[in-house]
Amino acid sequence: MTNKDIAKVFKLCGQLMELHKENPFRTKAMAGAAFRIDKLPFAASGSNLEELSEQPNIGKSTAEKIMQVITTGTFPDLEKLLEKTPEGIVEMLKIKGLGPKKIQIIWNDLAIESVGELYYACNENRLVEAKGFGLKTQEDIKKAIEFSIANQGWYLFAKVLNSAHTIIASLKASLKEYQVELTGDFRRKAEVLQHVELITDAPSEIAIEAIRALDNEFAFDTEHSILNFRDENNTPFKVHLSKTDDFAKNLLLTTGSVLHIELLKGFGEIPTLGSEDAIYTALGLAYIEPELREGTNEIELAKNNALPRLITYADLKGSLHNHSTYSDGVHSLKEMAQYLRDELKMEYLGICDHSKTAVYANGLSIERLEQQWAEIDRLNAELAPFKIFKGIESDILSDGSLDYPNDVLAKFDFVVASIHSNLKMDEEKATTRLIKAIENPYTTMLGHPTGRLLLSRAGYPIDFKKLIDACAANNVVIEINANPLRLDLDWRWHQYALEKGVLLSVNPDAHRKEGFLDMEFGIYVARKGGLTAEKCLNAFSLEEIMTYFNNRKSKA
Repeated sequence: MTNKDIAKVFKLCGQLMELHKENPFRTKAMAGAAFRIDKLPFAASGSNLEELSEQPNIGKSTAEKIMQVITTGTFPDLEKLLEKTPEGIVEMLKIKGLGPKKIQIIWNDLAIESVGELYYACNENRLVEAKGFGLKTQEDIKKAIEFSIANQGWYLFAKVLNSAHTIIASLKASLKEYQVELTGDFRRKAEVLQHVELITDAPSEIAIEAIRALDNEFAFDTEHSILNFRDENNTPFKVHLSKTDDFAKNLLLTTGSVLHIELLKGFGEIPTLGSEDAIYTALGLAYIEPELREGTNEIELAKNNALPRLITYADLKGSLHNHSTYSDGVHSLKEMAQYLRDELKMEYLGICDHSKTAVYANGLSIERLEQQWAEIDRLNAELAPFKIFKGIESDILSDGSLDYPNDVLAKFDFVVASIHSNLKMDEEKATTRLIKAIENPYTTMLGHPTGRLLLSRAGYPIDFKKLIDACAANNVVIEINANPLRLDLDWRWHQYALEKGVLLSVNPDAHRKEGFLDMEFGIYVARKGGLTAEKCLNAFSLEEIMTYFNNRKSKA
């Protein structure tokens, strides 16, 4: 159980306390505990009562509750609140835009006790006249419910990664005489998926025995020769059964998207051969990496032997767009730099703490910027040849301007411009706002362009072509935000950006040392988009990126 998982339990308790109008001071304290648990500099699940009690503003009572959550998933105060709260009301707390105060009105004034009833009420226009609501709020709630319904049964790739590795390792160990491989959306590194797929040439009775040994319930779809089961984390799995002679062919067929396979069949019947490589060769094509098998332009590139050499994690030389304790990060600037240098063996760090408008994230005033810059200068002398670049994540204001004057922006090595507020925009407004920021001569990079949160928030609509064209015209890099909840810029637009000569950058948006590891997920989607090391900013060597930043600043 991660710190974030524990914090969510405390957050739910605080929400229910507010919903039931309990003591406001205790309610606020519970919400504060949730925030502090999420920001703990170590994993609470591996700690003890004494260590937790010693943390600032935690205390023995909260520490005891943390230990109870780690052990049982809950604690008595929360259970008492849940007992007197309808299940549907608890579900409403998960809907974007609905807090305890609005749910009080929905529950007490409108007598609505389930998400289904709430959705029906929105269609019936019942929320418009309720206190604190209105037509716009009603429409927002309706859209949020629709978005939630559409995403039921979907999983983030990052969330199922460990489960997939555990299951395939177990099956390979128990099916040593047979072939077992990951396939499907998982093998293509799809950012969200409905199940993890595997394929084996083990006979059905042997495969069933191996899965039974995992102590999981399963079902055998005899018509399609597929075994379905869920692991202990409730991750759904599908195991395709194949004859040995057809294994490579079936691996290829189950890996590619529907469109990829359709395009492939246009080159003739897919032959039964000993490897995927041999099959592609027989069709007159170069081997296509699994991540690319989406039915875009990969077949044509393979036909002309023009496929890119896809970027790998090993190509990365540094990490840009990261946060420290100067804004809302967990670890200090020095701790972030040392981890990147000593543990990940990289050459440079771009620190991009939040700018002054982001008050909620302890954004940096101009005076505190001076303090950070002085520390960076000291650390660069101490950690050389490792380099810390002076960056900022500058908020894009509603009119598209950045929230520091140009004389301040000119002092940074690079500037990441991002939207964090006023997210409810139509396509024209969002695109205009972003393009104005892109045209600022001090904008080096555009951060998480759509603001999306996978399976949670769709992100504001933008005209991608206009946006990318503007970045090309103004020599602005576009971020691939590697946080597995974002993965924004979407890989489906990477190719257009690359064709326009726009550099991309795989940025973890790390708020703690472990956050750097998210670059792995950024690399997965970068490969899906066809990114090469040559076109990735943070695959530049230290000398190359210093030259790039200096040239960019001189032109500004």
